[in-house]
Amino acid sequence: MKERPTIKTIRLVLRPFTLADAPQVQQLAGDKEVAATLVPLPHPYEDGMAEHWIGTHQERYEKGELVSFAIVLRATQALIGAIDLEISRQHENGEIGYWLGKSFWHQGYATEAAQAVLRYGFEVVGLHRIHANYLTRNQASTRVLQKLGMREEGCLRQHLKHWGVFEDMGIYGILRSEWAIQRQGGSVL
Repeated sequence: MKERPTIKTIRLVLRPFTLADAPQVQQLAGDKEVAATLVPLPHPYEDGMAEHWIGTHQERYEKGELVSFAIVLRATQALIGAIDLEISRQHENGEIGYWLGKSFWHQGYATEAAQAVLRYGFEVVGLHRIHANYLTRNQASTRVLQKLGMREEGCLRQHLKHWGVFEDMGIYGILRSEWAIQRQGGSVL
């Protein structure tokens, strides 16, 4: 069994999920306001869903398809959310996705975690491009993606049906070359 990575940032530890995290995942992800921001997040978040989801991580990691991290506060070890990098080896790209428990919103945690996952994707996995899809009404996610130096690449109008409502899906992306220039303090625009 391949060991999944752990990444440390100033305030966070991004580590593999364990089954012991399932109750906290269910509580955080089960919040209706959290689920409202993400199409793939089920609501209500029923018993057993977190265990099933966590149970898929190792196999998908070993296949090279996904790296999923629990976002944990370094100071308290409290689980506050999740961040994934879904990988397409064929196209050398990845899709980043994340969620945080509501009480952890607007504190810079998503940006900090996503910066670490971008670095992992480009430096360790060797990806050429990383993108993110998001519901355009989720302005907090828009700001996170902009802080990462990603560029807006488009909007798919009424692309998704979420809770009976057609939603616009935005796409932001960044190339490894743009990320490298940004890391050196340059401007990609």
